[in-house]
Amino acid sequence: MSKKSGIVDLSRRSLLRGAGAVGVAAIAGQALAQTAIDELINAPRRGNWDDQFDAQASRTVTAVASNTPMISGNSATNMQQAIAQYQSIVSNGGWPAVNPQVKLRLGVTDPSVQALRQRLMISGDLAQEAGMSNSFDSYVDGAVKRFQARHGLPEDGVLGEFTVKALNVSADVRLNQLNTNLIRLQSMSGDLGPRYLMVNIPAAYVEAVENDSVALRNTAVVGRIDRPTHTINSKIYEVILNPYWTAPRSIVEKDIVPLMQKDPTYLTRNNIRLIDGQGNEVSPESVDWHAPKAPNLMFRQDPGKINAMSSTKINFHNPNNEYMHDTPQQGLFNKLMRFESSGCMRVQNVRDLVTWLLRDTPGWSRQEIERVISTRQNNPIKLAQEVPVYIVYITAWSAKDQVVQFRDDIYQKDGDAQLALQANIGVEQVSGSLEDDMLPQ
Repeated sequence: MSKKSGIVDLSRRSLLRGAGAVGVAAIAGQALAQTAIDELINAPRRGNWDDQFDAQASRTVTAVASNTPMISGNSATNMQQAIAQYQSIVSNGGWPAVNPQVKLRLGVTDPSVQALRQRLMISGDLAQEAGMSNSFDSYVDGAVKRFQARHGLPEDGVLGEFTVKALNVSADVRLNQLNTNLIRLQSMSGDLGPRYLMVNIPAAYVEAVENDSVALRNTAVVGRIDRPTHTINSKIYEVILNPYWTAPRSIVEKDIVPLMQKDPTYLTRNNIRLIDGQGNEVSPESVDWHAPKAPNLMFRQDPGKINAMSSTKINFHNPNNEYMHDTPQQGLFNKLMRFESSGCMRVQNVRDLVTWLLRDTPGWSRQEIERVISTRQNNPIKLAQEVPVYIVYITAWSAKDQVVQFRDDIYQKDGDAQLALQANIGVEQVSGSLEDDMLPQ
């Protein structure tokens, strides 16, 4: 068996041919066996046979997941181990660039796969035993999916634009990123409490933590680059089921008035009522929508499915008029870039989170929460005990030993343009959206 650069060059095809020939030769002779194995390998419709053969490759992604909180008692220790690992990688020359001329995915054979294999081996995503070849086999597929999982990318095993960009961030830049975030993690090293929420802005997700374990992890949409979500340590004091939404003056002037000029039914269709200073409702028909100034009225949207906050609002103490809430635009949670709000945090499966928050507040079972939401009646609920919430900016961490996670430096705080992979991509905006800016009721 030949060796190249200390790596065993043993492809799956040679393994199958050798093993298959030995097994069948005892019955029908080696030549017949080789033909049978060749037919099996080259069969155009062998389905998922490769994936079944390399079943362990599909389990590499699950090895990245962890119920350990992003920030825990072991966070600093794990990060120091990661820093030592990356210092070693840097001192040994880093990893090669991956510049494929074709889109690399399972089944592709291309010379650039060798550089990809080497890159994934150095970062620990691909076992050395997988060897070197031009074949993008299921070992490489599993390694790419593991890499994507560690970088918050869709785990599809395909080298798309962002996967290639992430692969080509140099090892020394990643090392600096780890050192930067170690300082951030150390600043959170105190007692966070037995039960708390953690919102990580670059990862765009929420962790509900209890007894040093993640009870819930919810996908989130956070502030866009020009209107970022603020970092803060605070406490959640209130949940509002079926909240009202009050449009800020900027939305009234820039969006609602022009929409009313084009479509006088806009307010009625969106269940938005006009309220004067005495609390009286004003008819939209009585307003001159072409006047030089927007009317000095409150624009308040009724609770309901089309409400900008949908079913739920979660309030915490802060000076920035930011909070967590539901959204009628559930498709946003499926996007790679979830930096689209004006600072507030939209939370997927928010009712699971509300149930967890209200667990110690008498009378608020999941069944009762659902019943109240179905009434479409506004219902503020004070928590029996306020729950700490930590909104942080962490772009690199290691919740599990030897598993380092990276995210884009979306707000460009890490000091290197290479780390802001998505920052220059235009954020999709919806004209006239009622979710861009929101104030407490």
